[in-house]
Amino acid sequence: MSLNMKVEQMMNFHQFEIPTAIKHGIGAINYVGEEVKSLGVTKALLVTDPGIYEAGVTDPVVSSLKESGIDVVVFNKVEPNPPVRLVNEGSKKFKEEGCDGLVAVGGGSSMDTAKGIGVEASHEGSVLDYEAAEGKKPLENRIPPLTTIPTTAGTGSEVTQWAVITDEDREFKFNTGGPLIAAHLTIIDPKLHVSMPPHVTAMTGIDALAHAIECYTMKFAQPITDAVALMAMEYGAKYIRRAYADGEDLEARYGMAQAAMLAGLSYGSESAGAAHAMSQTLGGIIPVAHGQCVAAMMGPVMEFNWKGNPEKFARMAQAFGINTSDMTTEKAAKAAVNWMYDLVDDLDVPTLEEQGVPTDQNTRFAKEAMKDPQTVGNPRDLKEKDYVWIYDRCFNQKAKTL
Repeated sequence: MSLNMKVEQMMNFHQFEIPTAIKHGIGAINYVGEEVKSLGVTKALLVTDPGIYEAGVTDPVVSSLKESGIDVVVFNKVEPNPPVRLVNEGSKKFKEEGCDGLVAVGGGSSMDTAKGIGVEASHEGSVLDYEAAEGKKPLENRIPPLTTIPTTAGTGSEVTQWAVITDEDREFKFNTGGPLIAAHLTIIDPKLHVSMPPHVTAMTGIDALAHAIECYTMKFAQPITDAVALMAMEYGAKYIRRAYADGEDLEARYGMAQAAMLAGLSYGSESAGAAHAMSQTLGGIIPVAHGQCVAAMMGPVMEFNWKGNPEKFARMAQAFGINTSDMTTEKAAKAAVNWMYDLVDDLDVPTLEEQGVPTDQNTRFAKEAMKDPQTVGNPRDLKEKDYVWIYDRCFNQKAKTL
């Protein structure tokens, strides 16, 4: 990064807030009832997906809430890439049942759905009216007390100030957010993560690393987000293979839970980069799993981006556990890229083609990615042809070593 670029970053008006109380530990789930009650909640809408609900993962949460005298209304209809209509349905139930709080149990889809419900519960109209885009309404009110309980270690939505919602009419995923949408409390218990199968551990874990990598290298980075991003990378690099290989490894699960949360904090009030611009816009067109999509894209995105900030890419190599003492900055930066390619191989992440993404629509996908506001924060300038190059690289990763 040139001196002028560094000075320009220093002159930006930055903001970093943590509206969410973070409570964690093995067995932390036992305290859910009393913690939610302390927020003044008397009737909670439990937001989760059918699989988690039917597997009984939410049972201890419901029991704890009821033991603390909190009535529970279940909304277990969450879908991947949650659409506006789902949020509308959830907020209608919230209002009709007279709920005064939200508890989200699950991955990013459950937590983002709950945030969207909170927006509609505290504002007029639909969550669609509050898209984070020019000409749209800003959020004006704090959402009802929201407690997030992640069952995956990936999105970091438990602490982020964003919700990603799908507008099915436009085939577009949009963000809504700011400090007013953030959870009031998150309870992180790695015991809830042991049920994650290896492929979910892989895609959510790399998604967490992607948040940290993109936020660390983005043009809007600031010291506090750099600090949590680097720690997220260190935890992720140390524990992700262990968590993937042995789902019952509680130390690894704890480490990955911390990595996801820290990476979520690295978002701050800012943005990510090309991988998330691509995955979010692609996910509005094709029903791909977000984390899995990001994981397949990270190697090519990092390969394109390292020239935009070689010093930070070299520092990431150290966070990944690579001995860079005898390397030039360029060699260390490239080592970080190769590390990601190796990780994706080790964790058997399906290619985009294997995920059902057609190989003949890269120009369309590139045009959509250019519309995503996260493009602006990418460490290397992006044009449509660059997104086409990255997509082409995603479909042709055979000669991958730099």
